[in-house]
Amino acid sequence: MNKIIILDFGSQVTQLIGRRLRELNVYCEIYPYNKMPVLDGSVKGVILSGSPCSVRDANAPGLDLSAVKGRLPLLGICYGAQYLAHHYGGKVEGSLAREYGRAMLDVTRPDSPLLEGVKVHSQVWMSHGDTISRLPEGGVAIAETSDIPYAAYQIVGEPTFAVQFHPEVFHTEEGSKILANFALDICGCAGDWTPDSFIETTVAALREQLGDDKVILGLSGGVDSTVAGVLLNKAAGHNLTCIFVNNGLLRKNEYEDVLASYQDMGLNVIGADASRAFLDALAGVTEPEEKRKVIGRLFVETFDKYARSIEGARWLAQGTIYPDVIESAGIPGIASKIKSHHNVGGLPKEMNLQVVEPLRMLFKDEVRRVGRALGIKEELVGRHPFPGPSLGVRILGDITEEKLRILREADDIFIRGLRAYDCTGKGFRSASDPRVEAANLYDAIWQAGVVLLPIRSVGVMGDERTYEHPVALRAVVSTDAMTADWFPLPYDFLGEISNEIINKVRGVNRVVYDVSSKPPATIEWE
Repeated sequence: MNKIIILDFGSQVTQLIGRRLRELNVYCEIYPYNKMPVLDGSVKGVILSGSPCSVRDANAPGLDLSAVKGRLPLLGICYGAQYLAHHYGGKVEGSLAREYGRAMLDVTRPDSPLLEGVKVHSQVWMSHGDTISRLPEGGVAIAETSDIPYAAYQIVGEPTFAVQFHPEVFHTEEGSKILANFALDICGCAGDWTPDSFIETTVAALREQLGDDKVILGLSGGVDSTVAGVLLNKAAGHNLTCIFVNNGLLRKNEYEDVLASYQDMGLNVIGADASRAFLDALAGVTEPEEKRKVIGRLFVETFDKYARSIEGARWLAQGTIYPDVIESAGIPGIASKIKSHHNVGGLPKEMNLQVVEPLRMLFKDEVRRVGRALGIKEELVGRHPFPGPSLGVRILGDITEEKLRILREADDIFIRGLRAYDCTGKGFRSASDPRVEAANLYDAIWQAGVVLLPIRSVGVMGDERTYEHPVALRAVVSTDAMTADWFPLPYDFLGEISNEIINKVRGVNRVVYDVSSKPPATIEWE
């Protein structure tokens, strides 16, 4: 399988480069700039990302490109473009015009392979304080803006290209075309990385990796673990045992509902109720990262217990996806780790299992596409993402059974309301309404949930003063969880749901709506 390597210098939007390439059915992998993989025959090109750093800094990130430049197609983006100029005979200065946000790009060399078919005048997205004042050796300008003469350039005689804008972001109108020119035409990628091809190659690789070994998979009811389970079932068959752990932090009736949803899928599923152990271990824990670590540790310990009861188990399978890996990594000194994920980072030495992660290189929407290609029912494929630590990261502060009761009841009202509200403008409908389910708010939203806040607010109910909890509603739209926008829920919906939560959930007297996007916020509050 051919692929493109993206070397990450710490840009907040590096992942979008990967997303845009995947949309072209081109397989790609993202690596920290200082961990370049082996460039074997499958690698058709390399992309250098942007960065918050300046190439003029003494400790600016850099790497040896001798195995790439002039040998493989190379595209520098923003910092990557400046790095190529700075290290190959050009000059980068910080005193010239800076560009942030929208700019208009004028193509000066429409015959350039990178800009073939691109509009002569189009909007791009800039984000740089430094700018290139002299091109590197062999460099020729191929596009400019009103402020900078070298908005894009190429090196004569070799397949090296660079742009000082970000073609990966939505605001660059011709960004997908530019990346398609690079990946499909310049690099020669086939553009044949589809769900069906992923299933075929992944199942074959799993069979080779697992052999006749027994595998344990943690199911959660979400699309990631479900798709992982079906893929593993195709590869391992009767050697796969799926375990659904009740960590005591699940949504209302979720433990029973999830087990029921798997009954007709041919998976060998065991329910493991470890709720008491999780709640006891979390008592008094308030720090978000510590919560995640406690939950992750007990998750592993629970699997260890069941692994020991399954004779010959050699592998622990997990539904890890690419955003989990990226957010848990970070680049020392440049990009910070956003948060740790309970299923990222391996297993303790005493647990005698190896990890297998069939979805590790997929974004969420790609997992859904694979799930539909596998024939998994829509109620599972279309289910909203739910955090691995469950409601543990939606209760800010310490976790108690009373807080869990409050949050479960409020969350149930919110989610049922989303499913019952007709997006076509007809408002709420009854559960027996035969209209198409896809028209509801739930399916229009990427992820939704309720957050219990660690404060009390004054209220009045009847003739009495109350001093109870506020809850925050959260609903966002996204494609891969790397970025997300808050969803504009209708006012009548918000009013109805707020009223129902306050009236029916004992312990809540105020409802607020979170209108923060990612970035700067994250989807979950912790």
